[in-house]
Amino acid sequence: QVQLVESGGGLVQAGGSLRLSCVASGRTFSSYAMAWFRQAPGKEREFVVVISWSGSTIYYGDSAKGRFTISRDNAKNTVYLQMNSLKAEDTAVYYCASAPGRYGSSRESDYDYWGQGTQVTVSS
Repeated sequence: QVQLVESGGGLVQAGGSLRLSCVASGRTFSSYAMAWFRQAPGKEREFVVVISWSGSTIYYGDSAKGRFTISRDNAKNTVYLQMNSLKAEDTAVYYCASAPGRYGSSRESDYDYWGQGTQVTVSS
C-alpha cells in the first residue's frame, strides 16, 4: 500500500520561508513523478509543481514560479518543496501526490496516491 506523509507546514509571516517534505512508501519512489498541489479555504485544489522520476524535468504552476523550488531525494524516498517569499495568498493545505508514470502533469486526475496534507498559514 502506497503512503505519502507530508510535514513541514506551519505558521509563518509574509516574506518568510518554509520547507515541506513528503515521504513515500509502498512504491518504487524513484520510478514515479511526484507533485505538490494546494487547496485554499473555499477554493478548488490547485496545481503547484511536478517533478519527474529522475528530477530532470520540473514544471511549475504560475503561483509557484520564481518563489518555490521542488526537489527529490530518491535515496530517501522524499520530495521537498522549498517555499520562499511567502504571501498571504499562499495559505492553504499542501498535498503531495504520486503519479503512475515518470513525468506527471498538472491534472489532479493523473495522480493515484495523495498525502493527507499539511497546513501552511502565512500571516500578513
